[in-house]
Amino acid sequence: MKEAAGEANLTVVAIILIGVIVAVATPIINNLMTSSACRACCTDAGGVWDGGSCKAASGNGAAGYNASAYQKCAQNADANCN
Repeated sequence: MKEAAGEANLTVVAIILIGVIVAVATPIINNLMTSSACRACCTDAGGVWDGGSCKAASGNGAAGYNASAYQKCAQNADANCN
């Protein structure tokens, strides 16, 4: 009977640990996905992702960067981009 109780306790501990890991990992993964979406929208609009925001590339000037396309892409991706 002791062995069965020990296995039940181990199962409970394992379930709690899995829950803690999921609770910690979910915001991290969500942040990575949002950041990737923002970077992709910035690159597609001809900009450069620098310091957490999309900026015009210095080599091609403002002519190659389309700020409205970037904002539209970010809204469609449901990303909270700066």
